[in-house]
Amino acid sequence: MNRISWLAVPDEHSAHEGVQKLWAKAEANLGFVPNVFRAQALNGEQFLTWWNAFNTLVNRDGHLSPLERELLAVVVSSVNRCVYCAVSHGAALREYSGNPAWADTVAVNWRHATLTGRQAALCAFAEKLTRTPADMTERDLTPLREAGLGDPELLEAAQVIGMFNMTNRVSSALGFTPNAEYHQHARQPTPLTAD
Repeated sequence: MNRISWLAVPDEHSAHEGVQKLWAKAEANLGFVPNVFRAQALNGEQFLTWWNAFNTLVNRDGHLSPLERELLAVVVSSVNRCVYCAVSHGAALREYSGNPAWADTVAVNWRHATLTGRQAALCAFAEKLTRTPADMTERDLTPLREAGLGDPELLEAAQVIGMFNMTNRVSSALGFTPNAEYHQHARQPTPLTAD
């Protein structure tokens, strides 16, 4: 098995009981256990606390659409150059958008992607909050409000952006490697031809 973290990774026998249950659920639902689940399992209670917060913000119904949350995840992860999160959430963005080329463009430079006004405002907000959080002012909310986001959406956007900044830093600090499955997820394989 390839190394997925620069730290020790527990196996199925030594992992916390709650973590083992989450791994089994992921295996049943996804067909594999995300490496981020394995790599953070060294501290089982802390990992489960992270997972509950992450799952609430990213996977459950909220004020933003799943596509918008994944859009924020990809922009933040791209700005932070977090390999694990850019690859894994890039796969989710491809799935939710149904457009691999668009999702890949967002992952490299969201300004080159065709976006709605709302999507562009979210991306700009995510980028500024990630790059220069100390420079945020109330004026940074104006483009989001003009794009139709209300206070619940604004709070959720800030929380999702904050969650991904934290997760990016943990993943990058400890060398988490994305699962191979993410690279091919939601892509239409087409042969390249030379003209």
